[in-house]
Amino acid sequence: MVAQLLGLAFLFLPTSLVTFTTYAQPTVEINQNWEVVYQDTRVYGVVGKAVILECGPTLPDMYIWSFTKPGTEAIRAVVYDLGKGTRIQNLAKTLGKLTVISKSAAVSIEKLPLAAHGLFTCQAFYDIDKEPKVYYYYVHLTVRVPVSKPYLLMSDASPVEGSTMWMRCNLENGTGPIQYLWQHETRSGNISTFAQGNTSVINVTDVNRNLTGWYRCVASNAVNSESSNRLWLDTIFGPDIPQIDVTPYSITERGYSALERETVSLLCQAHSNPASQYVWFYNNSQVYTGPQFTITKILRMHTGDYACLAQNTYLNTRSKKTISLTVYYPPDGSPTCSVEPALNHTSLRLLCSWPGGFPSPSLYWTGDLRQEGRDGADTGEQTNPLTNTAILLSTEGLTSNNTLFTCMGTHLALKQSTQCSTRTYIPPAEPVCFAYVTNNQQYLMLSCSWDGGAPKALVWWEGPGGQGKGGEENSNILILRYGTARSGKPYTCHAKHPLLVQTKTCRLTLEAPVLLTQRRVVSVYEGSDVELSCNLRANYLPVNDIIWFNNQGVDVQGTSKYTLLRTSAWANLTVKDTHEIQDSGEYRCSTSNAVGGTEINVTLVVKRHPMPPNATLVKVVYISRQRNEVELEWQVENEEEKGWTGFILEHVWLSERPGRRGSSNDSKEDTEERIGPPVWYRNIIQDPEVRSHTISRLTPTATYQFRIIPVNHRTLGHPSAAKTPAEPRYNVYPAVIGAAIGGMLFAAILTALLLVFIIRNRNNNPRLHDMLFGLQHSQSRENINFPEDEVVGGSEGGIEEIGGLASPGATMALPRASSPLTTSPLSATPTTSQAPPPGDDNEPVSVTITVKATGS
Repeated sequence: MVAQLLGLAFLFLPTSLVTFTTYAQPTVEINQNWEVVYQDTRVYGVVGKAVILECGPTLPDMYIWSFTKPGTEAIRAVVYDLGKGTRIQNLAKTLGKLTVISKSAAVSIEKLPLAAHGLFTCQAFYDIDKEPKVYYYYVHLTVRVPVSKPYLLMSDASPVEGSTMWMRCNLENGTGPIQYLWQHETRSGNISTFAQGNTSVINVTDVNRNLTGWYRCVASNAVNSESSNRLWLDTIFGPDIPQIDVTPYSITERGYSALERETVSLLCQAHSNPASQYVWFYNNSQVYTGPQFTITKILRMHTGDYACLAQNTYLNTRSKKTISLTVYYPPDGSPTCSVEPALNHTSLRLLCSWPGGFPSPSLYWTGDLRQEGRDGADTGEQTNPLTNTAILLSTEGLTSNNTLFTCMGTHLALKQSTQCSTRTYIPPAEPVCFAYVTNNQQYLMLSCSWDGGAPKALVWWEGPGGQGKGGEENSNILILRYGTARSGKPYTCHAKHPLLVQTKTCRLTLEAPVLLTQRRVVSVYEGSDVELSCNLRANYLPVNDIIWFNNQGVDVQGTSKYTLLRTSAWANLTVKDTHEIQDSGEYRCSTSNAVGGTEINVTLVVKRHPMPPNATLVKVVYISRQRNEVELEWQVENEEEKGWTGFILEHVWLSERPGRRGSSNDSKEDTEERIGPPVWYRNIIQDPEVRSHTISRLTPTATYQFRIIPVNHRTLGHPSAAKTPAEPRYNVYPAVIGAAIGGMLFAAILTALLLVFIIRNRNNNPRLHDMLFGLQHSQSRENINFPEDEVVGGSEGGIEEIGGLASPGATMALPRASSPLTTSPLSATPTTSQAPPPGDDNEPVSVTITVKATGS
C-alpha cells in the first residue's frame, strides 16, 4: 500500500502537469473524486537568518520534501519520512542548516544561504491505512539579501559652480527593489533630503555654491536600510566683485578722502571657494597682500587709486575693484624758483612753482622788478596764478652776472609763509667739443656742451658744406653718416647765454689715423708666448678700436689662442704657445675713423729649439727575480751642453714566454691583445739632471725592449738603441754558508744532549758510559750534577750547500732521552720512536733520529 502511494505521489511530481491553487484549510480534506490537492504559498527569508517551511496544518503519515532550483524542472529530494523516521539528504547541506520541527512536517532552515532560493515541494500522505489522501504543498521560498553599507561616489568632489556632476550610491549586496535617498548636511548641521528614488545615480546640473556640504546616501529594501559615510562636496566658485570698506568713512566727489597723518584702514571682502587671496595695488603697483590694508599716518604721497584684487588660485580667476582716495595736505617744502631763457636767449623768464597741497597755495615775487609781462600775459603763456607765476625780464636791465630773485608762497594750512630764490650766472668754463662713433659704425657723433650757468646756454653746430644743426640748450650733438665727414676742415660749435651779448665757440678738425709699432719683425722660439705691439701716433678724433688679424687674416677677438690688451690709443697682441708652422707669418694691425683707415704688418718668425744631445742606455736590468720591475740608467753625450728639458723613456712588448699569462701585476698595456705593429709606451721625465729611473708593473712572462729619447721643449732627439733587460745576478754563497753554520750548531747541540743523557743514565747504561769516559773517570762522574727536572730539547741538523749543490745528511742512531725530544719547524720528524715499558726506568732505550737540513 505504501509503495502504491509513493508511486502515486511521484506520478504527480512534474509541475507542468498540474494546476496550482492557493488556499489554506485547518484540516486535511480531499474532494470526492479522490483528486490530489495542491496548495501554493510564498515565504520570504533573509540570508543568514532562519525560516520555517510549513507542510500542512497537521502531521501527515508520510511526507517528502523536495527542491527545484529556479530555471530548472528537476525535482530533488531534500528530506523525507516514510514512517520510519526522518531521512535528510545530502542536498540539504547546500540549502542551509535544515532540521525538521518535532511533531510536524515543517522544515526549519537556519543560516539561510542564497542557494535556498527556489521552489520547495512537500508531498504529504494522510490516512494511509484507510483511504489515502495526498496533498502537494508548493512553497516558493524567496531569499532576500539585506543591503550592504553603501558607499557614495561623486564624479567631481570639487565641482566648479555652473558645471554638471553626478553622484552614485554603490552597493555590494542587496535584493531589489532598492530605494535610494540622498541627504545634504550643511556646515551648520542642518540635514535635508536632497533627492530620492529607485535609481542609484543622480545628475546635478548647474552646480551652485549652495550645494556645498556633506552628502550621504541611504539604501533601503524590504529587509533593511543602510546609510553610507559622509562625503564632502566642495563647490568651487568666485571670487565675486570685492566689497571695500574704508575707515574712517568719508566720501567726496572724487571718492574717499582722508587727512594727512591719519590712520586709514581698507578692508576687502569677496565671496569665493577656496577663500580668496587678496592683493592690494596702489596706482597699479602691488603694495600689500591680505584682506585688510592699513596705512598708519597716511601721507600726501598716498593719494591715488587703490585696487583690491581677489584671486581664486584653484580656478585661476580673479575680480577687482578700485576706489580713489584723496589725502588733504599742505604743499611739501617750499616753493620752487627757476629761471629760463626767453626770446631766443635775449631775455630771462622767472618761474615760481609750489605744486601739491589742497587747496593750492598763493605765490608772488618780491622786489622792484622791471617786468615785461606777468603771468604770461605778454608772451601767451598759460600758468596757474595760485601755484605758478612767471615774470619776463630783459637782459639789458641785468647789469650783474650773479643776481638773486625771491618768490614768496603762502598756504591756509601753514601758519607762516615760505619762500624760494633763484640766481642767474654765466657758465664758469668754456664750451667743450668731442667726437665719437656709434657701435655699428653707422654714424659719427659730434658733441658740444657748455655745462653750468643759469639759465642754460644755447648751443648749435656749423660745419663745411652746410653740415650743421640748430640750437639746443646746454649740449648739442651733430649726427653725420659714417664716412661723410670732411677731412682737415673744422666743425664749429657756437654757444649763446642770455647774460652775454657775444657768443662763444669751439672747433673740431678730423684726420685719418696713423699706426706705429716697435718691431716690424719679431723672432721667438717655439712653445713660448710673444707680444706684438701696435699704437696710434696721435690722439685722433674719433678713432675706432684697434683690430689685430692673425697670419690667416682672421680677427683674433674672442679666440683662446690669443690674448688682446688694448686701450683707445694702443693694442698689444699676445700669441700663446707659439708653433713653428701654425703661428709664423704676417700679422696685421688695423684701425679707422670716420675720415679714413690705416693698417700695419708685423712679421712673426717662430723657430724650433736646437736638437738636444743624444742619450744612451747603459744599464737595463730586472731588479728582482719576479721580473716586474726594471732599473734603467743612461748617459748623455756632451754633458757640458745645456738646453734640453727632459727625457722620454719608452718600452715596447715584444713577445711572451711560455707559461703564466695575465699576472695580477701585469700592466694594462701588457694584458691587452697584441695585434698590429708594436706600441711604445712612454714615461715622461721632466728633470734634465736625472740619469736613472725604475719602471714597475711589468708582465713577468713578457719580453720588453727599452729606449730613451732626449727632449728640448718640443724638439725630440734621436732615440737610443733599444735594449732588453738583463736577468739579475743571484749569489748562492750566503745560502751555503748559512746552511753549514746551521748544521754545525745542530751537531753541537745534539752532542751536548747526548753527553747529558749518558751521564744522567750512567747506572742504566754503564757500558756506554765506560766506553766513552773510561773506568778511571768514574769518580769524577759522580761529581757531575744535573737538575732532575731539566728538559733538554733536540736540535736540528742541516744540509751543507757548496757551489749551489746540497749533500745528503747523515742518519745517526742515538739513545732516547728521558724527556721528549723537541724539534723546530725546520727539523725532520724522527723516523722511529719506542717508549720504555711503564714502571721500568732502568730499561735501555734505542732511538733512531733522522736529521735533514734545508738551505735558506
